[in-house]
Amino acid sequence: MIKDDNYFMKRAIARAKSAAKCGEVPIGAVIIKDGEIIATGRNMRESKRNALHHAEIIAIDRACKKLGAWRLTDCTLYVTMEPCPMCAGAIVNSRIKRVVYGCYDQKAGALGTVFNLSEYPLNHKYEVVGGILEKECAALLSDFFSELRKRPKGCKK
Repeated sequence: MIKDDNYFMKRAIARAKSAAKCGEVPIGAVIIKDGEIIATGRNMRESKRNALHHAEIIAIDRACKKLGAWRLTDCTLYVTMEPCPMCAGAIVNSRIKRVVYGCYDQKAGALGTVFNLSEYPLNHKYEVVGGILEKECAALLSDFFSELRKRPKGCKK
C-alpha cells in the first residue's frame, strides 16, 4: 500500500468521524514521522470544556510526548480542516516541517484562506498543502452541522 497524502488524510478523516460520534465538531489530525503515524488527535472542546482542545493541539501534544521533545522538525501534520490562528501558531512553535489539510476554513483559516501565518517572517517556515480530499472533509462538517440544526433546541445529542 502506498502511503501518500491521501492515505494519511483518510486516517485524519477517521479521527474526525470519531469526534462527530462524540458530539464534537468533526476535525481530525494525524502526525507522521518517517512515513508512520506517531500521534493522532480529534476535536475535544465540548467533552473537555476547553477551547484549547483542537485536533491539531492534541496531536502535537501527543507527538511531543511520544518523541520526548518539543521539536517536531521531521514531522508532517495532516488535518481535515485548515488550521486556525492558534493551531498555526502551535505548528510554528513545534517546528513541524509540513502541514497538509483537507478543506479550507473561510472564517478562521490561518494557512491561506483568511490569512497565511506561514508567510510571516517568523523563526520557522513550513510547507503547506491544502485541498487534499477536500470534498470528503468538507462533507463531514456540512453533514454534522446540518444534523445539528435538525435537533430540537436544547438537545445536544
